[in-house]
Amino acid sequence: MKKYIATLLATLITTTFMAGCGNTQSSNRLEKIKQDGKIVMVTSPDYAPQEYTNLETGEVLGSDVELAKYIAEKLGVELEIQSMDFKACQAAISSGTADIAIAAFADTPERRESYEVSEPFNVGEESEQGLIVPKDKVNEYTTAESFAGKKVGAQNASLQYNLVTSQLPEDVQVEIVSTMNNGALMLSTGKIDALASDIAAAELLIGSYDNIAVAPFNFEYSSEGNVILMKKGQTELAQAINEIIKEVNEQGIYDNWKNEHTEKAKSLGWEINE
Repeated sequence: MKKYIATLLATLITTTFMAGCGNTQSSNRLEKIKQDGKIVMVTSPDYAPQEYTNLETGEVLGSDVELAKYIAEKLGVELEIQSMDFKACQAAISSGTADIAIAAFADTPERRESYEVSEPFNVGEESEQGLIVPKDKVNEYTTAESFAGKKVGAQNASLQYNLVTSQLPEDVQVEIVSTMNNGALMLSTGKIDALASDIAAAELLIGSYDNIAVAPFNFEYSSEGNVILMKKGQTELAQAINEIIKEVNEQGIYDNWKNEHTEKAKSLGWEINE
């Protein structure tokens, strides 16, 4: 009986130890990425030149995509890109169904509480934030108060959403848009009065619509670059990606990608594959 109990205890201890080892291994996202031979990136491809889609080929392009490719190359793995709306990108990270989210995310205290957040990139130039409005009413929107009582479109959980809710009058009706292209269509057809956007992205977007324009009013905003989101607790992955971002920043590589895709997005008319 004593021998049987001793054997049973040994088996239980071994099983528990092995299970613990397995859990430790699976909790390290960086090791899993290397074992699987791929890193899964989620993005919302409606924010040229950082992420956009070639309608004819279905290919996801952009300076953020180039960064993801560079990260994959440095880690020695393949890159898998999954397209979804902006809010869903963050949910995919929280649920663990994706490894990284790159979609022009601003660095905010709220994001640092919910995710592992990388060091910033795309810090070379200041990013203006403003609103797109109907072209025939552009001179009506010169101040924040000009938007009182108006319907203003913004992507959920985005920097622009935060700017609208913090800097425009309280009676503004915020309309959630799934993509920037969808928001521009809503604006063009009169379903909303304005659309919050990064100015550089807005200038590309209005090329597809002849009845919208950038308003004279701009938000008060100081850009601190963009960040990559990872699941909370994945410090090994965050450290590895931060080392790669440091190299990208020191060499000024991201600026080259952004310039290249600004021209490419213009040549494609920045048409988004819905």
